[in-house]
Amino acid sequence: MARLILLNGLPGSGKSTLAARYAADHPLTLALDIDDLRRMLGGWLERPRDAGLVARRMAIELARLQLGEGRDVVVPQFLGRPDFVDALAELCATEGADFVEIVLRSAAGDDEARFRSRLAETPAHHDATVLYERTDWTFPEMSRALVDVLRRRPATVTIWTVEGDVDAAYRNLLAAVGGHR
Repeated sequence: MARLILLNGLPGSGKSTLAARYAADHPLTLALDIDDLRRMLGGWLERPRDAGLVARRMAIELARLQLGEGRDVVVPQFLGRPDFVDALAELCATEGADFVEIVLRSAAGDDEARFRSRLAETPAHHDATVLYERTDWTFPEMSRALVDVLRRRPATVTIWTVEGDVDAAYRNLLAAVGGHR
């Protein structure tokens, strides 16, 4: 059975890193980064909300194709509202795929510091910074929104991460996903 793995978490929590590693270790798994799709849209920075909604609709269709062919999808995305989580769950139900919900959390509560330390690493992190600076959300508000989503989605598995220990986070991801087969 194909599965869709949602990696939710605050910016800088390691979602994209773990998604890429998982896809590299599982041939033909699609690491479906919605931020990458959004960056492909012309003028997205001028209309980030609209671009985000278009990118999410595109992601649903890409995931539908992948799952329909019996292949896994991993989606690394901060989701502070349940709408898209619900849409992914509905897609899995429609396609007969397993839905694995995971959230990456920082045990030390150093989420914002981790995010800011990654700013110069890649264009994706730079774009995330631009988006963050253009929103009214602060990191504490984003964290509260994430916790609210988790309350509504009690099946979500929490993986506590430590800065620099990607191997441990990846082992925990594999254990969480392995429990859903």
